[in-house]
Amino acid sequence: MRLLLVLVAGVVPWSVQTFATGSTTFLFSWGLLSPSPLSVTTITDFFFRFTAGLPDYILVWPVGVACYVVAVASAFSGRLFDREDVRVTAAGLVLAGVTQLEVARGFSVQPGRTAWPLGTVVLWAVAGYVYWSHREATSR
Repeated sequence: MRLLLVLVAGVVPWSVQTFATGSTTFLFSWGLLSPSPLSVTTITDFFFRFTAGLPDYILVWPVGVACYVVAVASAFSGRLFDREDVRVTAAGLVLAGVTQLEVARGFSVQPGRTAWPLGTVVLWAVAGYVYWSHREATSR
């Protein structure tokens, strides 16, 4: 169950950016999705092709992805080898959530744009569940 929840946290949008024009962009762990007109930019394209002049707040996005990958690896290790340190899993999720607060803050200070850190809420909720469910299971 923990691994599934950790994986779900990587599928939901980490940031939802709404514009005064009515358009929306979704920032995921894997890239950006703009529904109208439909366009997808992977995280690798974003950082290796469109890197000129990126603001500091967007540079924290891959740090969050790295933290998330650590959490996934820890949860996966628990599933495969029964050797998960839930503190590592939870810490990876919490830190990924912190990075998304900075991404949302950076996007929100731009005129005509608001960013909603949905990923922070989901990542922290999963981290809380992972950590507290393990504590309850071990205290019995």
